[in-house]
Amino acid sequence: MTLDLESATSAGDPLAGADPARIARIAVHVRAMLEELGLDLSDPNLRETDVRVAKMYLEMFHGVLEGVVPDVKTFPNEEGYSAMVMEKEIPFYSLCAHHLVPFYGHAHVAYIPRDRIIGLSKLARTVEFYAKRPQLQERLTEQVVTFLQDRLDPLGAMVVIEARHLCVEMRGVKKPGAITVTSAIRGSFYRKEVREEFLDLLRRS
Repeated sequence: MTLDLESATSAGDPLAGADPARIARIAVHVRAMLEELGLDLSDPNLRETDVRVAKMYLEMFHGVLEGVVPDVKTFPNEEGYSAMVMEKEIPFYSLCAHHLVPFYGHAHVAYIPRDRIIGLSKLARTVEFYAKRPQLQERLTEQVVTFLQDRLDPLGAMVVIEARHLCVEMRGVKKPGAITVTSAIRGSFYRKEVREEFLDLLRRS
């Protein structure tokens, strides 16, 4: 099998440095599945599909290879900031652990600092880290808020995720446009007035 890894060597590409032998091993299993489904692999459009799918799964699951928790740096809260920090509309793409089909949407992440803060880009990085693996939306929501609580020890944290699941839209009940919303709360966000501030900020354009 000849593998074209040219597209997987750019800087920042999660496939940069990927083991060609590993890609080949995954491709063998993909090819066997396609053959079992009765597809004509001599079709030019399917000729390298096994390799492309192998690369895709390595990319979509690269969070698994990065470890159990994301490697992000925190900083001392030298300014003594004590109000809510929110980053909303963080886009993400993941694969449902039940069917390995995509679900995608936006995450809204907030926390109220105590002694340490995190760079805003690292909030998005944390969502990306936990999304790039076979995932459940409920678990993704909990993993992000738990990481913030454990790493920062803030006064509180809250995560809301809104997503569309292709396992709902294109198979099974086939309900296009259905949106699943999940939330996870820690600390001061259990207080009604704090949650209301979060929701008010979320509604603002």
